[in-house]
Amino acid sequence: MQVVETPFSVVAISGSLRDESHNTRILKAARSIAPYGMEIRVTDISDVPMYNDDIFKQGFPSSVDRLRWEIESADAVLIATPEYNSSIPGVLKNTLDWISRPPNQPFNEKPVAILGGSPGRLGTVRAQAHLREVLNGMSAYVLPKPEVFIGQVSDAVGEDSFRDERTAQFVTRLLESLRAWARSLQAVAVQST
Repeated sequence: MQVVETPFSVVAISGSLRDESHNTRILKAARSIAPYGMEIRVTDISDVPMYNDDIFKQGFPSSVDRLRWEIESADAVLIATPEYNSSIPGVLKNTLDWISRPPNQPFNEKPVAILGGSPGRLGTVRAQAHLREVLNGMSAYVLPKPEVFIGQVSDAVGEDSFRDERTAQFVTRLLESLRAWARSLQAVAVQST
């Protein structure tokens, strides 16, 4: 009997706005090695305005509505973050602040995997620790392992593919783990209803 893999959708968010962003390249390269049946769609956060409660009281901006819908409709989220001053970039935190506003905050119980790359040797260790804390505060289900810290990212990642086989293997393992974990969480949710 042949096992048919059902489609699995992932919305991917880069914490950088730069055209030649290493972390956006990581997400594009991840698409090329995604497990069979997994679709990774890289979304855009460049049009998200700075959070202002006065604006929120008038309703979500269209860019935030779009992101909230993309996250809600995806099976999982993949976030690639740079590390700025030992933490996550302001644009990423701002985006998460907007998305987390009620009602129906879409990160609630959403499976999320994080990774990141930087020119330094440590990758984005400190930024990922902060991002994990922020996502836990939003009640996201952040994949605990494997952790993927891509140091010397220019050597490891090209425009839309991985130059380094070990890095590609780490990212493949992360994607496989994300799908397996998300499906197990879905099964638990179905059993408890």
